[in-house]
Amino acid sequence: MSSSRTLHRIFGAVFLLCAFPALASAEPVISKTYSYFRIGGRTADDLDRELDKRGPETHVEGHRHPGATQIKFGGDVTYVEKGNSCSIGGVRVTLRTKIILPRWTNRNRATADLGFIWDTLSADIKRHEERHAEIARNHARQMERDLLALRPEPNCDALEAKVAVLTREALASHDADQLRFDQVEAANFDARMTRLLQYRMQQRGR
Repeated sequence: MSSSRTLHRIFGAVFLLCAFPALASAEPVISKTYSYFRIGGRTADDLDRELDKRGPETHVEGHRHPGATQIKFGGDVTYVEKGNSCSIGGVRVTLRTKIILPRWTNRNRATADLGFIWDTLSADIKRHEERHAEIARNHARQMERDLLALRPEPNCDALEAKVAVLTREALASHDADQLRFDQVEAANFDARMTRLLQYRMQQRGR
């Protein structure tokens, strides 16, 4: 006999594990969308102020950022009861990511130098957020593999408890990896931007 037991657990303000129709799968269902917030300004200082004022705000920190990636995990597990054993019948992990990026309304009227700096900065913001989405995809795939690999238990309550522990630990690992990435990026920001600007100047001079 098979039964679908949905997982209803909210992990923090951003990461959500919720229920969807059951579907055995070997690959998570992943989607990615984009949205943009507009900023004005005609100088570098203006751009800094606009990003601080209009950038997306994180629920955890309460701070605004030049870009953000909203991440929502979801999924369900199908359990198969047979005799005195309960095993995993199917797993579907879902992941929805929404990347939020700045769009400078005065870009076409900017000086060449300021436009050059903005193009370098905005490209790095996009790269940073795309990496957040990639980290989430990697964890979604690993979570699905780990769930499918769970061994049978004497009953479905016991197996469901193991699923709950696994998903909780998987999401905690995901959050930790995202935090580590942000910390490394923040520590290397100045050196990275200097290197990117120098490289683009060399490319432009060719």
